[in-house]
Amino acid sequence: MFSRHRNARVFFGLSDIILASLAFEAAYRTRVLLHLERVFFLTVDKKALVLAFSLFSWVAIGLWLEVYEKLDAGHPRVILRDAARQCGYGALCLIVFEYVFRLDLSRPFLLLFSVYAWVILLLFRLTAGRLVGVIRREFAAPHYVMVVGTGERAIRMAEALERSVEYGVRLRGFLSELPDASGAPAEISLGSRYQVHPISDLPSILRQHVVDEIIFAVGSQSLAELEESFLLCDEEGVRTRVAVDFFPHVNSTVSLDRFGATPLLTFSAAPYDEIRLLVKRVTDIAIAAAGLLALAPFMALTAVLIRLTSPGPAIFRQVRCGLNGRRFLFYKFRSMCENAEELKESLAHLSTRETAFKIPLDPRLTTVGRYLRKFSIDEWPQLWNVLRGDMSMVGPRPAIPSEVERYQTWQRRRLRMRPGLTCLWAVSGRDAVDFETWMKLDMQYIDNWSLALDWKILLRTIPRVLTGRGAN
Repeated sequence: MFSRHRNARVFFGLSDIILASLAFEAAYRTRVLLHLERVFFLTVDKKALVLAFSLFSWVAIGLWLEVYEKLDAGHPRVILRDAARQCGYGALCLIVFEYVFRLDLSRPFLLLFSVYAWVILLLFRLTAGRLVGVIRREFAAPHYVMVVGTGERAIRMAEALERSVEYGVRLRGFLSELPDASGAPAEISLGSRYQVHPISDLPSILRQHVVDEIIFAVGSQSLAELEESFLLCDEEGVRTRVAVDFFPHVNSTVSLDRFGATPLLTFSAAPYDEIRLLVKRVTDIAIAAAGLLALAPFMALTAVLIRLTSPGPAIFRQVRCGLNGRRFLFYKFRSMCENAEELKESLAHLSTRETAFKIPLDPRLTTVGRYLRKFSIDEWPQLWNVLRGDMSMVGPRPAIPSEVERYQTWQRRRLRMRPGLTCLWAVSGRDAVDFETWMKLDMQYIDNWSLALDWKILLRTIPRVLTGRGAN
């Protein structure tokens, strides 16, 4: 949710390169069109040299002035000052560069370049925080946060969270650091009223509500007593942040973030790199859109075939659990008889899995449905779920809410990754894999996730789908 120094520097550094290039070209064309006494013209190689040095100096100065550290949360006055300093120093570097290499650049061109760069960078940076908010909302919207603590530090953090509503942040409430909440108020009034829960209620809150992050804003003397709460969040994959300089003993990936002026230690038991997750999302959209277009006539034919061979709708709809437990409507081609859900209870004794319902050679399957299942054709409509953002191309398979309720604590961490069409489970035996191994494979995927791993799984899935191996 909050900006990470490395990701922010990359994002704003790249934006500076693009915007400074636009300013350079605009200044050059403006100067060429001006009917001044001296004709100004740059050859292609000289123009490329000047542009390359300008872009390098602009970004280097931005890093030196630490401009990129505060763009998504900075005051407009600070942004105005930093943009002016960066452009001024950039113009000075360009003048020195011109003098050393005897390029004889036009002074009006240098002035225009500096002014254009300042205006364009300023317009972008004043809206940069909102732009980052849009990107963040793509992965979690709204983003539910709870604050542990009821003191002054916790109140300041909660007020900052309330001011971040445009980023999709929603304050869920407070947790008292004391098990019975003795001495803590029943509720805290800020922009809205928030209930204060005892920390002992944390397990039930995580099961009954969507909680994306928990921020511990307590004194260092209280953190040692909250280690069990950290471990619970770690097991469930809930991201935790600490607003103090104390290092609790959990095994998640640890990073140092900043929210406004408050330093935070982040413990993440699931992937959190926003840039790589954005690339993953863009890839999902491209593949899902292309897949829906290419498969549209075959999907129409499949729907007609289902309707002709068995009574009932062609598309089966079911509520599933998505990212961090969010519910969504899941689509697939109907491969079973129309009353399959009603027959489920009477066939429960045939299930080979204790938590997830699975019957080998399920008697509810229709004749056409067996082939749809074998070659995963029934999964095609889920490309629409991928396009909507409910699912990804690769990720843990979306679970039914009733199954999630029976999960062990460590198994709930699979909810911290956007569910997918395929995963390690699908390329490691599919229906032949027992439930415990299935869950461990999902944990292995989450712990080792990378864009390269996603592509490896996708490529390994293709031959398994074409041959129907491992499907019942």
